[in-house]
Amino acid sequence: MMTTVAFAEVPTPVGPFVLAMTEVGLVASGWGSRPPLAGSLGLAEVHDADRTALAVAELNAYFAGDLRTFETPIDWRLMSGTRLRVLQALHRVPYGTAVTYGELSRLSGTGVPARGIGSIMGSNPIPIVVPCHRVVAGNGLGGFSGGEGVETKRRLLTHEGYLQPTLLDL
Repeated sequence: MMTTVAFAEVPTPVGPFVLAMTEVGLVASGWGSRPPLAGSLGLAEVHDADRTALAVAELNAYFAGDLRTFETPIDWRLMSGTRLRVLQALHRVPYGTAVTYGELSRLSGTGVPARGIGSIMGSNPIPIVVPCHRVVAGNGLGGFSGGEGVETKRRLLTHEGYLQPTLLDL
């Protein structure tokens, strides 16, 4: 039985990023300070740099431009049903590409309307590794709830080469 979670805080070009690892894998990530996961999952917090080392190294390599596919194992326990199917389909969307909300619905086989896909993206507990920034609206970037919102999404998509840099990036 998985009973503990270890945290790592990583400075990134899009702000401080927190990783939460159980014995199974990455269970949550996000911007800012440590999420209240240990309590909400009923997991005891441990200090285990070895457990978080791969995820930290991969996140750093991603932002250095040296990593396109995360190999960090995922602990999907915070997701179930349709939400799980959508996020697992999203996890397979390749670096440097994007899909629309409707395309992700089709890829997941769920038939969830675009607004529902957007809601699932907004509640993604593992951004960047499960790349919700790669889901765009048919007529633009769409929304983003991580970091500094749509600006963070734009920066991630530019980093991956999906969007061209702007004067703001120079």
